[in-house]
Parts: sequence; structure tokens; C-alpha cells
Amino acid sequence: MKTSWVVTSVACAAALAGVAHAQSPSTHAAQMIRSRSKAVCVNPHPNHMKISAIVVGFSQSQGNENPFRAEETKSLKDAAASFHAKRYVYTNAHSNEAKQVADVESMINQGAQALVIAPLNSTGLQPAFAQAVGKHIPIITIDRHTAGTDCTDYLSFMGSNFYKQGEIDGEQLAKATGGHAVIAEIQGAYGNSVETARTKGFAAAIHKYPGMKIIAAQTGNWSTTDAQTVMSQILLAHPNVNAVYTQSDTMAFGAITALRDAGKKPGQVKIVTIDGTKQGVQDIVSGWVYADDETNPRFGPIALHEIQNWFDGKPVPQTIVIKDHLYTQADAKSALASDAPY
Repeated sequence: MKTSWVVTSVACAAALAGVAHAQSPSTHAAQMIRSRSKAVCVNPHPNHMKISAIVVGFSQSQGNENPFRAEETKSLKDAAASFHAKRYVYTNAHSNEAKQVADVESMINQGAQALVIAPLNSTGLQPAFAQAVGKHIPIITIDRHTAGTDCTDYLSFMGSNFYKQGEIDGEQLAKATGGHAVIAEIQGAYGNSVETARTKGFAAAIHKYPGMKIIAAQTGNWSTTDAQTVMSQILLAHPNVNAVYTQSDTMAFGAITALRDAGKKPGQVKIVTIDGTKQGVQDIVSGWVYADDETNPRFGPIALHEIQNWFDGKPVPQTIVIKDHLYTQADAKSALASDAPY
């Protein structure tokens, strides 16, 4: 793979201009993209193999009890069916880094010819990448950045603008509190790029408001149970908290339970969160959540479209930012009625 992949820095808009006229999965993919990097990967030896002729593998990092992961998993499975993949292989690491490496190696041994990986952490996949490199297997990474070299270890990273999500939630919290807040921040698991970016983005946004202070910041490990425990502890130490920023809906659910147990009423403590799940949007309607910035998990059509581009010798952007939606009181009810949240 190292000797057969070429990095260029040309715009790929022209190569993707025909997407709107392609098959429906590709059209769907184009409509979901917010931006593409100018830097691309190009296959110098395209074989024009179709997805319908290959085995596609997907390595999920966490259990599907998380709504985001469930929808992400469904998106890849549905896309494989839409693109008529010869065979689709699925594994789930269940938050175990060593298992994810073993899962990828297992899929390669099962004959996978293209891989989509949702990395668990920002490092740790190098052994799996090395095996894929040795067999010239293209990889698309989704949702979380992980250590590796574009066009060598993987073709592309696809995900949301996590820093911007933090900024948006900071601005929404400033709007909700009039720029005066005692904030509890419940962060994601330490050691991955999503938590880092969302933390930095939020800090940058509230820095503009002298009346907004983070009184406590702790990890909730993306877990409802952990977030409930953390929120309860923060309320005991800082009963004057009037605003909460959680970096995922799963943690917002735990924070809401802790607030309810502490006798708080909906809207008494302003909550902003990230994911845009159905329950998160319902919590906006119920008054518990002020704003919920979606993290779009529907990577399947985009990932397989770009894998097809790779086989066809077309440019594959090294970074693709997917479109997200900000849910507020203005559209939460209508969004639920149209079944937009996942």
C-alpha cells in the first residue's frame, strides 16, 4: 500500500461533480457532506473493481446500546446493501482496544478487501493498519481521529467538526443564561480526539463571556451511569451550578437524572449537549435540554462512495466533514414528528 498510494493537493470538486448523477447511494452521500479537504489520495493503479464484487468490513468500537453507535452501525450495514456489496463483515470491539485490533485482523483474514473503521482511541490501531497496508486494503476511518498517515495507513477521516460543536454549545449556553453561568462540564473519555476538541471548542466560546465560569469539569466516560454519579457529586460540592455542558447525549441523560434526584425542575439548570439523538431532542421538548448539536452518524453512503472512488482512480479527500444539525426549542417538536433524530 505504501508504494501504490499517491498524495496530491489538488481540489477534488471536479472529480465529485458527477455524484449528483450517480446511483442513489452516491447521491445520498453527496448531500450529507459539509466540506472536503483539498488534499486527496489517488490510487495510481485503479482496478475499477465494484463494491458489488468485494468483501467490505466494518469495525465498530463501542456497543450499540449507545444510540449514536447503533445508528452508525445501521448506516454501514444499509450502505453495504445499497451498494450491493458481495459480502459484509461486521465486528464490535465493545470499548476494548486490543479487541479492535484483533477484529480488524480477523476481517482481513476473512477476505475483506476494503475496511471502514470507527477507532476507539486516538492511538493503538497501528498493528491493524500494518496488516492492511501489506495487503493493499483501503481503509476509511470515521467519527474519531486516530494516529496514522493519510494515504498510507488510511485514505480518509470522516466525521463532524468536533471543535465547532463545542463552540456552538458554548454560544447556546451563553444565550440560555444571558452570559452569566456557573457551569458543570461533563466530558467524554480522556485520551480520544473527540473529547479534546469538544473541550477546547467550548472553552474558546465561553472565554468571550466573563460571567461564565466552569466550576467543575470531570469525565463521564460517555456513560449515562458515570455522568449521573459525576453530576451528583458536583451538585453536592457546588449546589449553585446553574448550567451544564455534556459532551454527549448519553451523559446528558445521566446528568438529568441527577438533577431530578436533587429536586431540580426542567429548565432550572440550563443544559446543552451533543449528539442529536431522539431522546436528546425529546428532552428539549420536555424542557430539560436547551440545545442539542447533532453528531451525524450516517457515514455508510459516504464511506462506500469514497471506497468506490479509490478503486476507480478518483481523488478521495483526506478529510470529509459531515453535515450536522442544531436542535433547539424552535424545531425540536417538528424534528421528532418527521423522525429526523436517530
